[in-house]
This record gives sequence, structure tokens and C-alpha cells, in this order.
Amino acid sequence: MAFSNLGLSQTMVDGVKAMGYVEPTPIQLRAIPLILSGQDVIGSAQTGTGKTAAFALPILSKLESHQPRPRLLILEPTRELAAQVETAIRDFARFTNLRAAVLYGGVGYGRQMDALKAGVDIIIATPGRLLDHLERGTCKFDQIKYLVLDEADRMLDMGFLPDVRRIVDKCPRDRHTSLFSATVPPQIETLIKWAMKNPQTIEIGARRSPAETVKHVIYPVAEDQKSDLLRELLERVNYDSVIVFCRTKHRADRIAILLKRNNHAVAVLHSNRTQREREDALKGFRNGRFEVLVATDIAARGLDIADVSHVINYDVPQHPEDYIHRIGRTGRAAATGDAFTLMVAEDSQHVQSIERFIGKKVERIKLENFNYKYTALFEEGKPGQPQGYERKVKGVRLSGGYYFGPAKRRRR
Repeated sequence: MAFSNLGLSQTMVDGVKAMGYVEPTPIQLRAIPLILSGQDVIGSAQTGTGKTAAFALPILSKLESHQPRPRLLILEPTRELAAQVETAIRDFARFTNLRAAVLYGGVGYGRQMDALKAGVDIIIATPGRLLDHLERGTCKFDQIKYLVLDEADRMLDMGFLPDVRRIVDKCPRDRHTSLFSATVPPQIETLIKWAMKNPQTIEIGARRSPAETVKHVIYPVAEDQKSDLLRELLERVNYDSVIVFCRTKHRADRIAILLKRNNHAVAVLHSNRTQREREDALKGFRNGRFEVLVATDIAARGLDIADVSHVINYDVPQHPEDYIHRIGRTGRAAATGDAFTLMVAEDSQHVQSIERFIGKKVERIKLENFNYKYTALFEEGKPGQPQGYERKVKGVRLSGGYYFGPAKRRRR
């Protein structure tokens, strides 16, 4: 099936071709016809499967040409996602005269207000800044015909649901609504019943499954050796690019400083960074200027970061869903990748929750020739050999097997 056979406008088909897309992904194949037919849609699919195009292409086809009032509103949980979606919208609509504005906090109001005054067809926004504009009277929703709630569960996690309800309530009732969410907890189900009309649900792949192309393992370690083990892994692993996930902003900063001292090119991404710093971190990581991105869960969902060969969970995530989203940053679009998790004793319950969630045991391994201190985790599974240590793993997994020697190798 080609994009030209899905009922999209010719300008959208041309835009897709110009971006180099050849065939629709499964989520696009199923969502595009439904949205074109006017059906409200709930979409769920793993990261890297083309969800933005799944809702953007059919809606942009419907908008056709420029009008001075906003007709499409897309809500995103973070500035990075909002900026990323705006870029995609502009690429898709390159052969039209449709205009878009992106509204998010952390920057001044000037350019945003100028864009709104000039007249836009599409608004991509985070909830807080959008409400600020509504209160200032700088934008109106009376002509909104299409509403997209993207990463809805993430907006719930970040406490945006009351703001989302206020925004939805200001949109015309006679509209089309799409909602994309990795999970649908009860609060989201309540929002769906209130905000949507007989939605069709599309689910591509199992929500609980990490990408099949990702090899994920756990490294048990004593708390005071975590940073040493992280450094050793980065010295031995043959990687293209790696994201290191930390639980807190303070720890992300500390780990970044540590790795810079060890001559790694490092970028940092968390909510305390300025917008310019965040954009610079993502741009530099994408173009190879930075080989390591140290981040909080702000980078776990939705961001379009291709060719990440490794993900390292410096801290075990406290929610199983976050584990799936983190390791989903590698192994995207059928590529292969590795996901390592550093586990200390206090992480045991969280790891067990993750394993129950994904329905399998994650292999525990020890890094050869690393001078481990004793930890009770090494007693796991007794009597007999500790569980996960039936064999001594010779080094860490590389792109084509395992690395045995002590020499330091890193693919640039």
C-alpha cells in the first residue's frame, strides 16, 4: 500500500515523498483512513512507528489551504515534543500555504504572539503556555475542527490533565478528536468518554513488550560502585550513541560532569535546562557532536532520536511503563540496540515489577575483570549458583557478539 492509495491530498503525498517515506507504517495504514472518514481515533503503538504522520497527514489533507483562524490544535506534554511535531507538520505541509505556530513555556511570548496575530491554521502547544495565551486573549478556539491529544498518559503523569480538560472544554463540541497514548489508565478512560465520540481504537503491537530488536540485561552492583561501573561500560562497549537515564535532575548533572571528566562528549537534558540548552543538547546528540546524552525521563517518550545504539538505565525506573519507554529509544524502526540497567539492592522490587509487566526475567550479568564489592544481589537465587550467574559472561555484548579483551574500543 502506497501513501497515494490512502485518500490523502496530492500535496500531502508530495510532502511525504519529499521526506523520503516510501510505504506507510502499520499505525499509519490503519489511522489515516479512519481520520479521513471523520472517525475519532485512539491510537497506541511503540515509539518510532510514525504516530505523528498517522494523525497529521489526514488532518492536513482536510485543512487544504490557509485560513486566518486556528482549525487544528495539537497538545503535547513537553516543549521538545511540541517543537518536534511542529517541524514534522512544516515538512508534511511544505507544498501548501498552511501556517503553524508552536506555543510552549521557557521562552518569551513575543514571537508566539506575532505568529498568532499573523494568522495560523495549526497550533502545537503545551497545556500551560496555551492557557496563558487564552487568558491573554491572544488566541481563540472557536474555529477548531481537529483536536489531537498526543502522549496523553504522559500529560497525566505530569499533572496536566486538569489543564487539558479546561482546554478541551473551550473547543467546539462539533470537532474531530484523536488521542494517542502508550497506556490508558482510568483517568484517561474518563477523559476519553467525556471528550470523544464513539472512538475507534487502534493498537499496534503489545503495550507491555519492549522492541524485539533490543537486547536488555541487568548489571547488579553495589550502590557506591554504580558510577565506576557506568564508566567501565562506556569504555568497553562499542557504541554509536548512548542515552543514560537518571531518576533526578541533580543526578543527571552529576553524572554528566563525571563523564566529561573522563573525556566523553556529553549533553544533558532535563526540565531545569533552558530551552536553548535543551535544543542544543538534542541537535548536538543527533548530529554526533555529543556521543552521550544524560537525561531524565523527559527524553523517554516521543522524541525523534534515531540511531541510538545503547540505552543505560543508571537508575532503575520506578514505573514499569517507563522502562519500556526508556529502552524504546534504541532498537527503533527495526534497528538493533542494547539496553543496560544498573541495579542496586533497593531496586529489587522495581525490577520485579518490570519483569512481571513484560512477562519475562531480564538476564543478570557481571562485567568481567571489574573489581566488584560484595552485594546481597549476588546471593539472588540461592541455593546453588545465584540466579542469572549460571555462567560467567565474558564481557559485554557488542554489535556482533561479546567483547573479551581489555583494550578500549569505541566506534565514533
